[in-house]
Amino acid sequence: MNRMPGISPTRTDPTAVPGFRVHITGSSIVGVGYGAAAWYVGGLPPMTCVLGAGLCSIAGMMPDLDSGPGVPLRESVAFAAAVVPLMLVNRLQATGLPTEALILLGAAAYLAIRFGVTKLIKKFAIHRGMFHSLPAALIAAQITYLAFGAENPLCRYFMASAVVIGFLTHLVLDEIWSVRLGMFGPKFKKSFGTALKFVGPNLWPNVTTYGLASVLGIASAGDAAWSEQWAAARERIEQVATEQISALPQTAFLPQGFQQMQPAPAALPQMPFQQQFQPGYQQQYPPQQSYQPQLQPSQQQPWLRR
Repeated sequence: MNRMPGISPTRTDPTAVPGFRVHITGSSIVGVGYGAAAWYVGGLPPMTCVLGAGLCSIAGMMPDLDSGPGVPLRESVAFAAAVVPLMLVNRLQATGLPTEALILLGAAAYLAIRFGVTKLIKKFAIHRGMFHSLPAALIAAQITYLAFGAENPLCRYFMASAVVIGFLTHLVLDEIWSVRLGMFGPKFKKSFGTALKFVGPNLWPNVTTYGLASVLGIASAGDAAWSEQWAAARERIEQVATEQISALPQTAFLPQGFQQMQPAPAALPQMPFQQQFQPGYQQQYPPQQSYQPQLQPSQQQPWLRR
């Protein structure tokens, strides 16, 4: 059967649907625009914007994890298995574990995602099920927020929102492809409404999806509150430290020998040149003497002690 590049048929719907190349191209374009806007308008670091653009691009393949063995499942799981352990580095380092334990935990996370998640998806996921839904996009964003450990809460929100935008790009493209323009107006395919949905046809997938979203939502809300409080406390500590350092005398940062030297006298007030020749000026403002520091005997050179 002849078909356009990037378009693949499905079993339930014999008409064409957007394929892997369409989804990855659309989410990549949106991701580049989102990252550029975050850098130019939001002022985020360039590396953070590049990572967010990459996550948005990869998130455009995530809803097709339920399509069975193929490029979306293989590439998405492989990318997640490699990136998620790296995103957990800051959180794992905060636990104080040795380097060997961090490496073992990263390897365990890679194996769990690479093989465990793949097996679960192949066994329980159905095509156009709850993976193609708005709650699934929320779950993907919550997992990204909890996994990405950064001192700046804004960077974590940016990463989570990048995943949501990439996920929604996939769902919107599916809905666009489910509408066909005919001679007498638009025609809707059977797949129309199966992507941008809140519930699916089966009960247990809905319960599982909303239960997981609720648990992750509670964890994300608690973590967000703690992160913002810690960021505010760290900012106050830095401000107080800066004020205390600026209040210290300048001699506190000099070597011990220089701290015992007497400070130089203040400069004499500046008077107009004509007033310097008036009677009484010399008595009121004696000539400025040259400053000679008074050193202790232990600080003088040996030839001056004689």
